[in-house]
Amino acid sequence: MFSLTGKIAAVTGAGSGIGKAIAELFARQGAVVAAIDVDDAAAAATAAGIVASGFAARAFAGDVGDGASVTSVFGRLESEFGTLDILVNNAGISHIGNVQTTSEEDFDRVYRVNVKGVFLCAKAGIDIMLRHGGGVIVNMASIASHIGLPDRFAYSMSKGAVLMMTKAIAVDYVKKNIRCNCISPARVHTPFVDGFLKQHYPGREQEMLAKLSDYQPVGRMGTPEEVAILALYLCSDEASFVTGQAYPIDGGVMAQ
Repeated sequence: MFSLTGKIAAVTGAGSGIGKAIAELFARQGAVVAAIDVDDAAAAATAAGIVASGFAARAFAGDVGDGASVTSVFGRLESEFGTLDILVNNAGISHIGNVQTTSEEDFDRVYRVNVKGVFLCAKAGIDIMLRHGGGVIVNMASIASHIGLPDRFAYSMSKGAVLMMTKAIAVDYVKKNIRCNCISPARVHTPFVDGFLKQHYPGREQEMLAKLSDYQPVGRMGTPEEVAILALYLCSDEASFVTGQAYPIDGGVMAQ
């Protein structure tokens, strides 16, 4: 079950965190992985680690918020692999602030990556999938797509858009053998979280880590690997009856 043998899978934001975990798991399950990241060294490191473990991957440096870059990356991907079976739109950035403290520049920056980036990659990926009989898309949303979070105005805006793009793609392409779902995590312990705490709470990292962990009723953050397992299910043939859905993985946050 959950084999991806013979599949070509593109993962954006594959240089670290959830994207890296997804790329590594998909490769172990048999996929040939295109590890895409704006940080070319990080993408290369992910791909090299996968290859060193005996699996197949190739690094692609690309900026998901730039149309020319996305066109180039997906063009090279199709030229090299011949098709695209799976696309995971994972690349994203965060922002802290309410509507009054969010600058226009901050808003545009979050929109460019989290919304425009998903749009551009989905458009390019679907173009390839339609030429080769279909495929699967998983977008990375958030619990912020569903509930209000304090001081996450721009971020919540962007993840709400991801949720509705997911549903729109699902209904537009359901008859063309393309499925589209999204994952809505609560807090996940990634290197980004550690870097954020070091930057904003120097000397108080452990205190704030405990506070962030306690937000989830289960008393801890999720792990990138747990999110990757859910992505694997949604991208596998075992989920062939699932499309247009948002799957929370939140430690009980939305059950409250």
